[in-house]
Amino acid sequence: MDSADVAVGIDVSKAEFAIAAHPSGETWTTRTTADAIDELVHRLAILQPAVIVVEATGGYEMALVAACAAAQLPVAVVNPRQVRAFAQALGRTAKTDAIDADVLALFGARVQPAPRAVPDAATQALAALIARRRQLLEMLGAEQRRLEQATTNAVRRDLRNHIRWLERRVKDVDDEIGGAIQGSPIWRVQDDLLRSVPGIGPTVARTLLADLPELGRLDRRAIAALVGVAPFNCDSGQFRGRRKIWGGRPAVRKALYMAALVAARHNPLLARFYQRLRAAGKPGKVALVAVMRRLLTIINAMIKHQSAWRPEAA
Repeated sequence: MDSADVAVGIDVSKAEFAIAAHPSGETWTTRTTADAIDELVHRLAILQPAVIVVEATGGYEMALVAACAAAQLPVAVVNPRQVRAFAQALGRTAKTDAIDADVLALFGARVQPAPRAVPDAATQALAALIARRRQLLEMLGAEQRRLEQATTNAVRRDLRNHIRWLERRVKDVDDEIGGAIQGSPIWRVQDDLLRSVPGIGPTVARTLLADLPELGRLDRRAIAALVGVAPFNCDSGQFRGRRKIWGGRPAVRKALYMAALVAARHNPLLARFYQRLRAAGKPGKVALVAVMRRLLTIINAMIKHQSAWRPEAA
């Protein structure tokens, strides 16, 4: 069997990997320890698959993906929703780890998802700090809402103490993120480029650095689709539906939304663009998404060409 025809699917859980190979139908399981991952990578290297498909599971897959990338194995991390839709199209409604691994292998063989470069250790560490900052802010907001509803002095005192602690932790994490960026010459330059754009502040710039390492490496259509701000048609026969955005990276999209809100008011170029769309009858949210996409296109080109913000050339 030609190795170019081999696709491997790996279903990831906290304690175990379920592996399936297509078209041989070979299946096996292994633990998720470091030694077990090394053995699995060695076995995969012998198979020499055309693609190894893994679902994004919120972090459990990262050690395996990094090990495969280090061994120069073609690994693709795919959206679970896309794989589930593929399984339903095949009529496979049952769901077990073994079935999921087999579906992933078949998905790799039929769809042939493109392997993506794995962020380096420093980028992963920065992304973890950014994610932790979001978690702390969510906890801080929840505690502040509870304080508004608290009815006893003891509870209010406890909530205030926790709020002050969370505020300190947010500041500490901000300092860690700032130190990491300032300690990297490459990130420092990228951060300065991003923050030269009116509407992009430190939080948005850091989110883009951590959660969108592909910035500047893809064309404008690919980067828009990756983030989830590219409109998709919804047409059938004579019917022409509204184009919609979906999928992508929620953290990046949320950061871009906040940047677009500011840019639509205070960035002269994008403010004119927004007002032109509104004058043409576009709803506010549609016009704002267009600003997000335009902003993303601009900063993607800036990072690609390593050029600072120039409104006359944007």
